[in-house]
Amino acid sequence: MDQNKTIGIIGGGNMGGGIISGIVSSGLVPPERVIASDININGLRHLKESYGIRTTTNNTELCLESDIIFLVVKPYLLSAVIPEIRDAVNADAVIVSVAAGRSISYVESLFGRQLKVVRIMPNLGAVVGESMTGYTKNALVDEDDIMDVQEILSSFGRCEEVAENLLDIVTGISGSAPAYISTMLDAMADAGVLNGLPRAKAYTFAAQAMLGTAKYLLETQTTPSALKDMVCTPGGTSIVAVAEMERLGIRSAIMAGVTACTEKSISMAAIANGTDSKK
Repeated sequence: MDQNKTIGIIGGGNMGGGIISGIVSSGLVPPERVIASDININGLRHLKESYGIRTTTNNTELCLESDIIFLVVKPYLLSAVIPEIRDAVNADAVIVSVAAGRSISYVESLFGRQLKVVRIMPNLGAVVGESMTGYTKNALVDEDDIMDVQEILSSFGRCEEVAENLLDIVTGISGSAPAYISTMLDAMADAGVLNGLPRAKAYTFAAQAMLGTAKYLLETQTTPSALKDMVCTPGGTSIVAVAEMERLGIRSAIMAGVTACTEKSISMAAIANGTDSKK
């Protein structure tokens, strides 16, 4: 990436902070080429002290200087933020929207003019440099633009391009996954406590086991079903556990939860675009 480019991040919360951390720690651009804006003065002070970046409470000021602009705000806030900044965004700037359930066409309509727009769906893993981010783009985004965006996304985890109609399932399977995984880890820890393990140790054992499993799958390209078969020896403890969980419907419960999340994301997009039949 051209180190003279300026990256702006509107929204300095957990996700915005994760993106900033990745950019600065990877050295994509110098810290002074990163600008964050937010209404939270204390949050901005923390970002400035932690990463040496520039900060402002003025979104328009940020956009006037930025080549790549991340909109890291809640979906319902796009309709307030974009009208505020649309005239300040340079014609060749790349807009990167993190808003769930808000399509590229919706973002384009709020700007009221043709711009380069990339829509992404990261997850909370960005805060520790381990996000899984899906992204899609409009036709104006060229190869150099998307290479810049890929470098940024890769600075705080992994990324994969998908068709826009698949970003809703990316939300279901990845974007919201920290909530499901935390629920499962909490239940595993409760079982540990029930059987005499101190809670702090139960959390550590469960979380590290999940981390190691995920890393093994990614690095060896082993399928989950194959790994399960490797661990479940005939008549052993693991297959007994899997059998009991299957009896209680763990697989169908997880699939139903992911599907419900996906459908919610689809409905949010429909409402935002004014095409929801129930509206």
